[in-house]
Amino acid sequence: MDKNKVRFVVSLAITEGKFEMFESVMKEMIAGTESEAGTLAYDWYLSGDRKRARLYEEYVDANAAEAHMMGPVVQVIVPKILAACSITGFEVYGDPGAKAGAVLKGLGAEIFGALRGVSR
Repeated sequence: MDKNKVRFVVSLAITEGKFEMFESVMKEMIAGTESEAGTLAYDWYLSGDRKRARLYEEYVDANAAEAHMMGPVVQVIVPKILAACSITGFEVYGDPGAKAGAVLKGLGAEIFGALRGVSR
């Protein structure tokens, strides 16, 4: 297990009639995250009925996770997507650091510290 990596799993419920808005803002979030150093994964998944989505994020370390949390994707674009959906679950795996941890907890995230495992 790489104890430096930080992973997020965000569960979202898309508001009825807001899918097009959700999809547009999601694309904006992807474009903004692509240029962030230290981002290993930023993958979106959609339920068959287009009512629920999952976002899987992975960062090389706490510094990269903090840069994302303090950057424009979270500070500017996340409020836009929350006009089209609601967070129904938010889990963080690994130590995101104190500053990012405070922002994550403010968004309702539950943080799980690394314990043990296998990573390749």
